[in-house]
Amino acid sequence: MMRGDFVTIVMQGDFGKPRPALVIQADQFGEHATVTVLPMTSTLVAAPLLRTPVQPSAENGLNKPSQVMIDKA
Repeated sequence: MMRGDFVTIVMQGDFGKPRPALVIQADQFGEHATVTVLPMTSTLVAAPLLRTPVQPSAENGLNKPSQVMIDKA
């Protein structure tokens, strides 16, 4: 995995369904057992400082407009 890759994750609790995520971990830490990601959602909210929009494309594999959840909620 490289920084900027889109991956599918499953988190615990309320976010426990498979969802896309954006890898934000620096590439030099790629050999560690963990990886730092930001989950994504297709439930769009007006919070431009906390939710970064991503449009679907062949590169990211998204089916509909989504947002990177920087706020985690």
